[in-house]
Amino acid sequence: MTDYKVKDMSLAEFGRKELDIAEIEMPGLMSARKEFGPSKPLKGVKIVGSLHMTIQTAVLIETLYELGADIRWCSCNIFSTQDHAASAVVAKKTAAVFAWKGETLEEYWWCTLQALTWPDGSGPQMIVDDGGDVTLLIHEGVKREKEFAATGKLPDPAETDNEEFKVILGLLKETIQKDPKRWQNVAAQIVGVSEETTTGVHRLYEMEKSGSLLFTAINVNDSCTKSKFDNLYGCKHSLPDGIMRATDVMIAGKTAVICGYGDVGKGCAAAMKSAGARTIVTEIDPICALQACMEGFQVAPLEDVVSTADIFVTTTGNKSIIMADHMSKMKNNAIVGNIGHFDNEIDMAGLTKFPGVVRQNIKPQCDRFVFPDGHGVIILAEGRLLNLGCATGHPSFVMSCSFTNQVLAQLEIWANKDTSKFGKKVYILPKKLDEKVAALHLGHLGAKLTKLTEEQSKYLGIPVEGPFKGENYRY
Repeated sequence: MTDYKVKDMSLAEFGRKELDIAEIEMPGLMSARKEFGPSKPLKGVKIVGSLHMTIQTAVLIETLYELGADIRWCSCNIFSTQDHAASAVVAKKTAAVFAWKGETLEEYWWCTLQALTWPDGSGPQMIVDDGGDVTLLIHEGVKREKEFAATGKLPDPAETDNEEFKVILGLLKETIQKDPKRWQNVAAQIVGVSEETTTGVHRLYEMEKSGSLLFTAINVNDSCTKSKFDNLYGCKHSLPDGIMRATDVMIAGKTAVICGYGDVGKGCAAAMKSAGARTIVTEIDPICALQACMEGFQVAPLEDVVSTADIFVTTTGNKSIIMADHMSKMKNNAIVGNIGHFDNEIDMAGLTKFPGVVRQNIKPQCDRFVFPDGHGVIILAEGRLLNLGCATGHPSFVMSCSFTNQVLAQLEIWANKDTSKFGKKVYILPKKLDEKVAALHLGHLGAKLTKLTEEQSKYLGIPVEGPFKGENYRY
């Protein structure tokens, strides 16, 4: 029996060609291989990854492999896998991959379970997470096992209205019936997790606050070389890419609404403005709203512009941003998409249940929902990440910044597993490492740094080699 599941192994050669090109665009990861590869600091370490199975992620996987890790991988989104990337990794035997584009929710969580299960039945020692689904499954599993031990009550999918959580509870019901201590044993072996995205980090801080976090976590998202580059410049590149690949619409001259003006929203608003769209921002935070105003954007509630705008993009990380009632009031063929991590920013459940609405599939990850009055709205990637569902996500160079942080976080946690440096809390990589990630990418762009003199160093109280900013500096 093969220890992987991907869509088509004949795509492996194509995937390897794109991987070879991507490696040139990912100097941070290639530098990590050069620096750490010979010593194999992760030799034999069992790492599970739940992160979009793209070409760029394949370069991350093979970097961890070069550092000695034993890797199993699944995607963190049902639409984000690039099948040629998954096949290339499997063909080279650098990881066992369970991912394909267009998974059902049941298949998605089956893949997650397979990635968490080594051939000998054991689990991982380290986690690379994006959105926190592996972390969530382990924590929910521990919670439900303890409840079962105390009361005999098994998880029941009927206890929730959320379709995805129904699947999770069904999976946990099966695992508890087979082994009522499976997840407690898995959790006991885990040294730590490095988390990629804003939403997953939010979950981690909530668990830390409640005292329920079961292992060390490093918040990769808030490394400056992640959040200020991937979230901002990555989205600036991949949002218009996704919209145009899905619809072929001309953005210039349209009115675009960007819901949220955090780092992701800033990149998206800049992209729409650059493409010639009249761009409007919605915000709850007065500081972000003021920033938007100072950049020349109109700031208005969604309700004020819902019937006049052409393109709507959610970026908030919150839930229930664009509801079915909003979409019922939109212009004909308004485009609605999401670039926040989860699929609950757009009310897909309410839209599909809206009385009289008819769904027309245009092509994969592009649907038109027609209301009884005859107007339709075009929904991208079923409300999931449109840049990955309808295009190929962020480009290699910016992902090199993010993923070099992931490698450093994995090394940092593992190297300190037998020390008292980390507890069951959430940590951020030190500024010195953040600056190192940035420095590794400058040469690729032909940039040369100016060096502090000893006199300047003493005047500012900053070491000649850095770090150059305090931990609380906002870039």
